[in-house]
Amino acid sequence: MERSKGVFKRSQGSKSFIKISLISRLDASISTLLRSYVERFLDRISNGVRAEDRRAAMAELQSVVAESRSAQLAFGAMGFPVLLSVLKEERDDVEMIRGALETLVSALTPIDTAHGAKNDVQPASMNSDLLSRESENIALLLSLLSEDDFYVRYYTLQLLTALLTHSPNRLQEAILSIPRGITRLMDMLMDREVIRNEALLLLTYLTREAEEIQKIVVFEGAFEKIFSIIQEEGGSDGGVVVQDCLELLKNLIRKNASNQMLLKETTGFDPIISILKLRRGSAFNFTQQKTINLLNALETIDLLLMGGLEDDPGREANRLSNQNALAQKKILDHLVMLGVESQWASVSVRCLALRCIGDLVMKNPYNHDSLANKLVGEEPHVEPALNAILRITLRTTIMQEFVAADYVFKCFCEMNTVGQAMLASTMVPQLQSSSNFNFKDEGSMPFGSLLLHALLSSEGNEDLETCCRAASVLSYILKDNAQCRERVLKIELDVPVPSLGSPEPLLHRVVKFFALAVSTRSKDNGQSRINTESESYIQPIILRLLITWLAECPNAVKCLLDSPPHLTYLLELVSSPSASIFVRGLASVILGECILYNKSEESGKDAFSVVDAISQKIGLTAYFLNFDALQKSFMSISPSSVQHLKPLSRSSAASMVDMEEIEKDEMNQRHEHDPVLAAIFDFSFVTSLKRLEVDIRNIVVDVYSHTRSKITVVPAELEQKDGESEKDYIKRLKTFIEKQCIDMQDLLGRNATLAEEMARTGRAGASDPADKPSSGRERVQSEALRQELKQAVQSIEELKSEKAKLEAEASHYRNVAGKMESDLKSLSDAYNSLEQDNYRLESEVKALRKGGDATYPDVEVIKAEAREEAQKESETELNDLLVCLGQEQSKVEKLSSRLTELGEDVDSLLEGIGDETGLPDDDDDDEDDK
Repeated sequence: MERSKGVFKRSQGSKSFIKISLISRLDASISTLLRSYVERFLDRISNGVRAEDRRAAMAELQSVVAESRSAQLAFGAMGFPVLLSVLKEERDDVEMIRGALETLVSALTPIDTAHGAKNDVQPASMNSDLLSRESENIALLLSLLSEDDFYVRYYTLQLLTALLTHSPNRLQEAILSIPRGITRLMDMLMDREVIRNEALLLLTYLTREAEEIQKIVVFEGAFEKIFSIIQEEGGSDGGVVVQDCLELLKNLIRKNASNQMLLKETTGFDPIISILKLRRGSAFNFTQQKTINLLNALETIDLLLMGGLEDDPGREANRLSNQNALAQKKILDHLVMLGVESQWASVSVRCLALRCIGDLVMKNPYNHDSLANKLVGEEPHVEPALNAILRITLRTTIMQEFVAADYVFKCFCEMNTVGQAMLASTMVPQLQSSSNFNFKDEGSMPFGSLLLHALLSSEGNEDLETCCRAASVLSYILKDNAQCRERVLKIELDVPVPSLGSPEPLLHRVVKFFALAVSTRSKDNGQSRINTESESYIQPIILRLLITWLAECPNAVKCLLDSPPHLTYLLELVSSPSASIFVRGLASVILGECILYNKSEESGKDAFSVVDAISQKIGLTAYFLNFDALQKSFMSISPSSVQHLKPLSRSSAASMVDMEEIEKDEMNQRHEHDPVLAAIFDFSFVTSLKRLEVDIRNIVVDVYSHTRSKITVVPAELEQKDGESEKDYIKRLKTFIEKQCIDMQDLLGRNATLAEEMARTGRAGASDPADKPSSGRERVQSEALRQELKQAVQSIEELKSEKAKLEAEASHYRNVAGKMESDLKSLSDAYNSLEQDNYRLESEVKALRKGGDATYPDVEVIKAEAREEAQKESETELNDLLVCLGQEQSKVEKLSSRLTELGEDVDSLLEGIGDETGLPDDDDDDEDDK
């Protein structure tokens, strides 16, 4: 039996081989036959005498080419010259022109075959390449658009569209090089409906990437013609033509600020806004095509709110101008109707409308106020729009709708400190507990109370996903707003904490719920009541809230560390192998903030204690590796996957059966890329984490570079010994202190070097060698040199002060010496005058003696007595003066020596003093000689 089976299999295989061989031979023979037919038809067209025969041959050629790939392939080798000559030379024969164009369209239309190999030559592509090689061929086709015959223009547009599908670049270049090429295409928009629709498709393809063609099309009045067609077709209730018009409009304004400005200045934004107008209760008219039209209109609004290319210097100004212009047209009312109030609308429409609301209010103070004051609903059930959007954020079961509603709060709180403070001011805990809370009361609750209830709802029903979503909104309220951080930090719950002896802070409750989320996921091998789709983002979003709360807020850090189990739990979480990369990395950032923004000096809660705990329980190397792993994980997330829906084209719309099924398929495909994480962890948050990482690495090195405490306890052995002199005791203490200082500097240098090496772990390859920081030992040494330099500068300042004081004293004593010299000179002059009077009297006495015999007193005796008396008085005064001069001389000598030490030239300071002191002495000597 087995042998017979084998024989049977071989026979079957041989039959299959024979069958394939026969099919191949048959295909070859058919291809040869078709080639001969194509050649025969082309010969009859080019060499035929009778017009009827040539037209019949053209019709038969078109039929063969439209049905067979082989005929298409054969036609491409020899058919183009024949048919192009017909188009050039036989313009009067309308039937021949129609046949030639229809045949060319058939030659460029792909034919699907079941048994054709994927790598086979595609005749349609090859023929398109052959026809578009010469720009004269494109010019010839464009010239046919001016013909009166309807079918000639229709087939010409179809042929150009087919060329554009296969050879877009060549066709775009050719059309740009042809004078009035775009103008002829734009004229077709005013033609009959069928031709107009074909022209719309052709222009849509042409303007997708060609910026030059976009400018020319706009210059030719495209905006007016597009909105005119939309109005004729019935706006959002129109058919696929409205969709094509909106596709063309999006191509013209996408990332093109100049065209957006022209749209605003010519037709304005009213026509596009009118497409979004809906009446209340129009749910029954919400068809599939209307959904597509609304999506295209919303995408157009979103493009206007972007403002243009990201690197365009005028993008921000254009974006702000478009925001204001759209807001003045009350577009917020229509967006709120589509995104918030019309829950019967398609999910895609609601999500895109919410995203447009976010883009409308982003960094725009006027629009911030408009959204804050906007009310939704009808009387008596009216509530603020922000409350309604918050309920969507908290209650929706569709991830994309949560992301879109969350995006609204992100944009509303961006650079809006007033709005953040307004939302934070309403955060007052409700008296009723979550167990007896009635969901019907949500409509009457203030925004903050509703947010707090959602944040604390896990206490009763373990709705951790709702808690996570509320945490995301709260993080936007606290971002870059110190006042809101402090205000929310003061919120206390009713239940007292035994370890604190006071009501539990809200921050502690958030940490508690985060721990609950971690334990719930790890319990029972990952089986939990949490939705599996939300497991990937619940923990990271709560961690993001804590990171935002602790940033630049020492009081929040102190509040977190007031409960010792928090630090222990974070350390365990960072080192847990079961935690995800996001959880370990973000928890590491929180620990880093507990170091960076820690102003506490309490033992066990200060920055040094946190660093010491990380070093002992985790290790700095493993700790810093979490930062590198976190950054790599962020790189793997593509935020572009959730920013906007893919543009809807006519081909994708034609294949749509059920919008909701399409949306579910898209969400399932995108889930594997964590779309929620990609939206939540946006560029600004990732950038802030990178800055935090650098600051955390530096603060860890800085902590290791300083002693833990500034208070030093002197050992008992350093006390003065019995019998030890003061001099020996001071000398021994000085030696000990010097040795301790050297050892401490060396130890600090080693600690700083070790910490810096661990801080650079994992980023050595990414850093520039020129930017590599100095070693820790060098840092400590430089710090010591800086302190010495500071002391030296202080000593120099003290010496300069002392020098100035000494100079002032020297100047004072110089003035005193000058005064004494003046007094001495006056005394010397008086003595000389006295000597002169004495000499005159002596002369008179001698003359009297010679003149008479009378007895006179002995003049010599009187003179001697007077001289002796005068000499005694003079000596007394001179002795006193010499004593004073001696004292002043000693002071001058001391000042001179001190000034010499300070580098002053004493001789120059004393120059000119005492030059005349010798004069009185000379007179005295002369008088003595006499």
